Amino acid sequence: MTVFVFGNPDLPQDSLPLKLLPRLRDAMPEIEFKTVDPNEEWETEENTTIIDTVINIKEPGVFTDLESFSPSPRLTMHDFDAYTNLKLLKKIGKISSVKIIGLPPDMPENDAFEFLITGLARL
Repeated sequence: MTVFVFGNPDLPQDSLPLKLLPRLRDAMPEIEFKTVDPNEEWETEENTTIIDTVINIKEPGVFTDLESFSPSPRLTMHDFDAYTNLKLLKKIGKISSVKIIGLPPDMPENDAFEFLITGLARL
């Protein structure tokens, strides 16, 4: 199984998944964790699983449809984001389902790690 990990190490509010990546790889060597830029072209699987920071949530969660999210304003191609890319991939048939394991940006690292280990074990 492959799990895509999104984040930006330069933005504290978007770096939690990347901070947890070494621990996740050690704890779950049977899963291939791939860091990708969600706005670049990347190899997808028909049933895609993603770990990402989700702004405006208080508790971590597993989201199984893109309709759970609000699109950000898109005025130029610079506004093209992970949500837009995933909607496009779904529309053109590159993915049939997506699971997004969302972490609040201010969640303590140890709590986020435990949530991910439990959640990934169920997939």
